[in-house]
Amino acid sequence: MSHGPSPAQQTSWDARAAANFICGGAGAGLIAFTALARVDGEALTLLTLAGLGLVAAGLLCVWHEIGRPLRALHVFFHPRTSWMSREAFVATLLFPAGLAAAARVPGFAWVAGVLALTFAVCQGRMLQSARGIPAWRQPLVAPLLVVTALVEGGGLLLVASPWIRASQALLASFAGLVLLRVIVWLAYRGALGATLAPRALAALDAAGRALQLAGTFVPLLLVLLVAAGWSDGTAASAALALAGIAAAASGGYMKHALIMRAGFTQGFALAHLPVRGIGS
Repeated sequence: MSHGPSPAQQTSWDARAAANFICGGAGAGLIAFTALARVDGEALTLLTLAGLGLVAAGLLCVWHEIGRPLRALHVFFHPRTSWMSREAFVATLLFPAGLAAAARVPGFAWVAGVLALTFAVCQGRMLQSARGIPAWRQPLVAPLLVVTALVEGGGLLLVASPWIRASQALLASFAGLVLLRVIVWLAYRGALGATLAPRALAALDAAGRALQLAGTFVPLLLVLLVAAGWSDGTAASAALALAGIAAAASGGYMKHALIMRAGFTQGFALAHLPVRGIGS
């Protein structure tokens, strides 16, 4: 049942659309965080290419979702009104800028980082613009996806900690974003209250528990131990990699739950029910 008085799960976006948010957000976050961390040399090349690969994988999933793939060019026709069109335009700029950054052309790491952050903003606003889905139209969903993209990017960067220097500033930035993500999540979940369909609320609450435990407590604890000098060398690299994987994986799980399991329509909402014999 797709239409009617009761909330129904949307069927327009499937796992391939969710993959665009998961892969695209993580890839954009990795490119942005690579620029923020001032990574250089071969690590800059590999991390930027990895970020572009994730963004490309997400866009490829969306392209595959379209029944007639050649119609994908229509996405460029509505940049004034569609965040999906804006995402597509930003992506066309992000790839050449990212390749230039990977080739270590001076200044392009920052250009790619800004474009990647803009790509993540477009994704967040694109989800928020789906007015028929209460879990998506909540205004805090856009900043939640942007911060999650940065946390995922920082997490993937920490996975590469054996090959890059994880400075105290990098660890502090990552920890701050992890804290900010859970704060935005709690505010988002509180703003929703109990207004959603029960299955949507159950999916979000399960994702929230994973986000708070595996995505916040575990990474913060591991980063704190490393920053305090309780481990070094291989043990520190392994701890940071685990922290990064936990932060990134929990973000991906949250986005999958948000799109695939919490995407219920509102159903009919009648503020006043008519009663026979009584005027309005």
